Amino acid sequence: MAFSKITNLDSLSLQDFDENSELIPLMTSEDEEEIKKESLPETLPILSLRNTVLFPGVVIPITAGRDKSIRLINDANKSGKIIGVVAQKDESVEDPIAKDIFPTGTVARILKVLKMPDGNTTVIIQGKKRFQISEVITEEPYMNATINEVPETTPEKTNDEFLATIEAIKDLALQIIKQSPNIPTEASFAIKNIESNSFMINFVSSNMNLSVEEKQRLLEINDLQERALETLKFMNIEFQKLELKNDIQSKVQSDLNQQQREYFLHQQMKTIQEELGGVSYEEEVEEMKVKAKSKKWNERVAKHFDKEIAKMQRMNPQVAEYSVQRNYLDLFLELPWEDYSDDIFDLKRAKKILDRDHYGLDDVKRRIIEYLAVLKIRNDMKSPILCLYGPPGVGKTSLGKSIAEALGREYVRMSLGGLRDEAEIRGHRKTYIGAMPGRILQSLKKAGTSNPVFVLDEIDKLSNSHQGDPSSAMLEVLDPEQNSEFYDNFLEMGYDLSKVMFIATSNSLSTIQPALLDRMEIINVTGYTIEEKVEIGKRHLLPKQLKEHGLTSKDLKIGKRQLEKIVEGYTRESGVRGLEKQIAKMVRYAAKNIAMEDEYDVIISNTDIIEVLGAPKLERDKYENNNVAGVVTGLAWTRVGGDILFIESILSKGKGSMTITGNLGKVMRESATIAMEYIKANADSFGIKPEVFNQYNVHIHVPEGATPKDGPSAGVTMLTSLVSLFTQRKVKKSIAMTGEITLRGKVLPVGGIKEKILAAKRAKIKEIILCKDNEKDINEIKDDYLKGLKFHYVTDMSELIDIAVTKQKVRKAKTL
Repeated sequence: MAFSKITNLDSLSLQDFDENSELIPLMTSEDEEEIKKESLPETLPILSLRNTVLFPGVVIPITAGRDKSIRLINDANKSGKIIGVVAQKDESVEDPIAKDIFPTGTVARILKVLKMPDGNTTVIIQGKKRFQISEVITEEPYMNATINEVPETTPEKTNDEFLATIEAIKDLALQIIKQSPNIPTEASFAIKNIESNSFMINFVSSNMNLSVEEKQRLLEINDLQERALETLKFMNIEFQKLELKNDIQSKVQSDLNQQQREYFLHQQMKTIQEELGGVSYEEEVEEMKVKAKSKKWNERVAKHFDKEIAKMQRMNPQVAEYSVQRNYLDLFLELPWEDYSDDIFDLKRAKKILDRDHYGLDDVKRRIIEYLAVLKIRNDMKSPILCLYGPPGVGKTSLGKSIAEALGREYVRMSLGGLRDEAEIRGHRKTYIGAMPGRILQSLKKAGTSNPVFVLDEIDKLSNSHQGDPSSAMLEVLDPEQNSEFYDNFLEMGYDLSKVMFIATSNSLSTIQPALLDRMEIINVTGYTIEEKVEIGKRHLLPKQLKEHGLTSKDLKIGKRQLEKIVEGYTRESGVRGLEKQIAKMVRYAAKNIAMEDEYDVIISNTDIIEVLGAPKLERDKYENNNVAGVVTGLAWTRVGGDILFIESILSKGKGSMTITGNLGKVMRESATIAMEYIKANADSFGIKPEVFNQYNVHIHVPEGATPKDGPSAGVTMLTSLVSLFTQRKVKKSIAMTGEITLRGKVLPVGGIKEKILAAKRAKIKEIILCKDNEKDINEIKDDYLKGLKFHYVTDMSELIDIAVTKQKVRKAKTL
């Protein structure tokens, strides 16, 4: 309903209204009775209304803009003030004729005419009786027509149903006024003051939000009771719509109130932050957008960033997800994406840097220079994936740093030792509390470029658990076909790792997953000779320790002979970590004397070494004499490099049993059994009496029982030891051997040859027996490593015995 504002509620009759009145009265029962008695003229000027319907008794203002309408009103106002008012069927028709108007209308009295400044005329009219157009007489200068009165059927005053309907209309009208925000509350007083039932129906019908057709249908109903019921029906529909609208507005208002409250609080926080010198959330977002403009990334990444920052802008800064989203976008902005450092492909400069930082390792350096040459020629920045494999302390990790300097790239190192969670590589999903990207992306973020030299240290020490297998996650990182789209769970999109130069380091290949091993180019970094260790100590380790302890070369001098004594007597390793520790002790000795102002020899002597480091501890691996039958020197490979070991065997009276001790593994025990059975089968060729095997027990022992030992390479040594034992002949002096044996008497090749040769040199061995197939390994070794050594290559055991066992009996030989 759309009531006009009522400013005075006095019960004024129509007779009280004249042209000078300022108030429009409500119709009383007396007015209604008087209207009923009035007779209608036969002809009336017809005023057509565009968008409303006039009901009997209702006062409405109308604006006349058409010339015909203005003339009609002026003429009627001067004469009887009575006109016929009908509604147009189509409001767009500018000059309606008979067919364009509804035939049923209301006779109206002009109450007041007002001239408006815009040239229009506003007229206030009140409906009297309903009529029907009989015939249109003229249409110029305006429409005139003959009319007939339409009688109205009025129920009896005692009709309870009609009275109840009127009460329902009144109550519903009051409720609508109360619920609607567009109707002034004064309208409820107008409803309460209406005494006439028919006027109540017409008043409510006129003010309802109905279409012209619906109002016209109500006007044309002759039975007042029927019109009341139809009006009540429309009112119920309008009331339901109003309730629904109010419910929706109430919910929206509640949400808006909450948002306004939050907005107000955020504005307060923003002001407080600005006062304290902090950055507001809006400024934070703007800063991110400014940073994003300077980033080098492709369209796909930029689109993803815009989407994510738009999501953050829609978030409430107080919710937990906001900080997660901010951390995510911070990572996005801090990652280098397509930022690459320019490679320096000066291979001569690279070689100088490698030689400066690492003494020896010529084969390794050569292969690295070859890789750099390939990178220079291809110029596609796609890097190989290298694995530097060798014992601890030989410089694998520092080689990576030298390569980075030679190429002009950033250096990143990530230790994989003990890593057992796949999320450390791939990151966590950002929905988890405390989620972070994987260490690969974290390292790239620190590096600031997408093509650093990335050292994966101790890749052989990756472990797995119920949280996943990180070595399987590394498959994607180290596969050149896949790592251009490396997927990190936190980043939630692919990141290009194809330009990163990965260098893995490992002490052992046996513990690396085969699929992972297949993706890497293996470079064997072997141990150093004594001469190389002395040079490294003099050129690198001693200056480094002097600097770390605040001393200069004037405060301490260690000669090559003294360094060699330290290497031989106090270290037992392939690398130089132990040597560095011993040199550090010597430097601390000098530092202590300087600090206490005691006198000491700047040039270190052998006596000083024994005084500081104690008596030599590691000279036990030197060759022992050959005066005892059954004692043979073997060569072994360990994780810390090569070593020598002694195979001892002894005979005792018994029934031919064989005992093996020394914490030996299954393979090594099998080698002893093969050697024993081969000797039994070929006793005649060795000059051994067959009955000896049943009269004596054999005991084989490998010293250092606390150290576990295994592998097939001690087979030839065990055979030589047993032949020497049963024949009581001496083993050739200063000889060592390594190789696997078979029951057919063949000698098979073994690995770790270079490390074993270095161990032999440390032990003052002069001759080495190897399988013929190992000759190719010797040819690949630098001549400096082979100086002073003589090699014998054999294919079967008879050759081995001829070379290793002499014809001379040992001292105090047993008679068997």
